[in-house]
Amino acid sequence: MPIEIKIPAVGESITEVQISEWLKSEGDSVKQDEALAVIDSEKTTFDLPAPNAGKLAKILHQAGKTVTVGTVVAHMEAEGKAADKAKAKTEVKPAKETDSEKLKETKPEPAEIETESSPDDSEKKSAPKEAKPEPKPISEIETKTPAVKSSSEREEEIVPMTMLRRTVARHLIEAQQTMAILTTFNEVDMSAVQTLRNENQEAFQRRYQVKLGLLSFFVKAVIDALKQFPQLNAEVRGNDIVYRNYFDIGVAVATERGLVVPVLQNADRLSFAEIEKVIGDFARRAKDGKLKPDDLEGGTFTITNGGAFGSLLSTPIINPPQAGILGMHAIQERPVVAQGQIVIRPMMYLALTYDHRIVDGREAVLFLHRVKAAIETLSRMLVEI
Repeated sequence: MPIEIKIPAVGESITEVQISEWLKSEGDSVKQDEALAVIDSEKTTFDLPAPNAGKLAKILHQAGKTVTVGTVVAHMEAEGKAADKAKAKTEVKPAKETDSEKLKETKPEPAEIETESSPDDSEKKSAPKEAKPEPKPISEIETKTPAVKSSSEREEEIVPMTMLRRTVARHLIEAQQTMAILTTFNEVDMSAVQTLRNENQEAFQRRYQVKLGLLSFFVKAVIDALKQFPQLNAEVRGNDIVYRNYFDIGVAVATERGLVVPVLQNADRLSFAEIEKVIGDFARRAKDGKLKPDDLEGGTFTITNGGAFGSLLSTPIINPPQAGILGMHAIQERPVVAQGQIVIRPMMYLALTYDHRIVDGREAVLFLHRVKAAIETLSRMLVEI
């Protein structure tokens, strides 16, 4: 019996997935746990592994097809069985030859002699030429116009949206249509963070085997500000406001397959090193399509870093049903006034987009100012003042 390749359960709320791409073709040999296909769900993209080593015998649902969880999408032949079948076909013994059959093998046929003779001989021994057909009247000659190839500069390609991208699009439109979205801006001097990172990077890496990045500082600063302004850690649920006493911080990660937001659960309990390790793990698994639905569940507030791609300023969109999102941007040396003097400092613009239904302008501005103060004066974060 062939081995059935089924779509596994990928989360309680996910019932359908889309086959994005088959990485193997029918007849291909595969190793155990080797990826057979890329599967898209509304929350994440993941690989469909081979349960055994063997051959992919039959693909039942092609790329682009939407199927339910538990559907058999392909059949495999286990290693050994497939090899035995192939061996049996190649080891069929020929029938015993008679003497007359052997003389036939050594005696070439007339057609074979002609193909090996000289050009003159072949002309003499060739079959009589067929009579040439009479030419058709011009009126009966077909005059087909060759197809005109379109210029490569004017080509179009239609590619179906993945389930993940459709879900992201739906959430972003939902945020625009159901929330009172507003964005406020500020800028932060990154000198203190840069100095601390430069002074401690080598020792930090040696002890924790991970780099001390920027996101851990902002996760800590955001949590500090959320404790002061809980409206940004809340959500609207019907006619109620749900306040939370826990801090699950989503970190937006851009991949070739779409935007995903894995969540740092109970981020307030994590150290700098733990935050950096979890974020690094998220980034690697997001790139390889190995994030689990549980990694993306929940989230009370989100941080997105457009500065990683060079963005100087933007207005991030809230991830529903959250009430706020912080946008980080590129660090740029700019002249600023400090203690009456014009100095060059590494500056970053910050953007806070918030749901004005439950967050007033005053709270939003003060929240962003609190984040700025925590980043510029790191000691305030450490002693929680």
